[in-house]
Amino acid sequence: MRLLKIIPDNTNIGFVRVRHIAFAITMLLTIGAVALVGIHGLNMGVDFVGGVSIEEKFPGEPKLDEIRSTVNHLGFGDAALQQLGNQNTVTIRLPVPESNSPDAVNAMVEKVKAEMKAKFNADFTTYSTVSGKVSGELVNKGVLAVILAIVGIAIFSWFRYEWQFGVSTAVAIVHDVLMALGFFAVTGLVFDLNIVAAILTIIGYSINDKMVIDDRIRENMRKYRKMGMSELIDLSVNETLPRTVMTSLTIMLALASLLIFGGEVLFGFTAAMMLGIVVGTYSSIYVSSSLLITLGLKPGPREEKPSPASGAERVG
Repeated sequence: MRLLKIIPDNTNIGFVRVRHIAFAITMLLTIGAVALVGIHGLNMGVDFVGGVSIEEKFPGEPKLDEIRSTVNHLGFGDAALQQLGNQNTVTIRLPVPESNSPDAVNAMVEKVKAEMKAKFNADFTTYSTVSGKVSGELVNKGVLAVILAIVGIAIFSWFRYEWQFGVSTAVAIVHDVLMALGFFAVTGLVFDLNIVAAILTIIGYSINDKMVIDDRIRENMRKYRKMGMSELIDLSVNETLPRTVMTSLTIMLALASLLIFGGEVLFGFTAAMMLGIVVGTYSSIYVSSSLLITLGLKPGPREEKPSPASGAERVG
């Protein structure tokens, strides 16, 4: 039985020759994403803007979609739900009322409690308020986690390969992250800690894809020392293209299932991941690799210092 091959082995696509067009598109998309975030902003979830967390215990397996729809119709804002350890207990997180007074919070909790009791026969357990100070700390830690991930990956690529690899990888990953932020600015989907986890996962996928191509580029730089850099990068990207496409497609199939059957709970996370896979694959092929030429990378191995033992006299 023949193996399925989406990309033939003898593929020879000239990716480098369109690098200037790819760079222009990338720059426009990046500027657009930053502008959208600045103009529209992000629809921050309760994790980041503070809010009220209401805990309810249901008599049977709770139907999260019905619970969320019921709470949203009360007019307090978009609800975020989370099942706790025993699966019958659900935490309902809502934005703090505009007046931000204790009376307004108590009135909201009482209304939610009464609705849950009437429709689902749920028992109210407790509620708590997430302050703006705590939510601000979460924002800072989320941003710090993303920045440290990008810087750490760039430093790793620098020491593993050459400094040009570190710079090109950092540029491509920043582009991927900004595309995800721009997507949430356009769609207005809730941006919470789950989305920060999705962005970190996108960074992990992107760096994995880029490392495979960078390894092949470095290998071919040592193997074909007289080959031009443009031809060498085209060769390397084409050699890894079947793996890149197959990996992206299989992940997209799994994410499509989550998007269709995962419900509203996983919709934002899955949508961010799917966009990240597409953008990450594009940046790996058209941006990160071709940028090495602009940064002045030349074929040939990195110069290595001779070891002390290499010049020692051999005693037989």
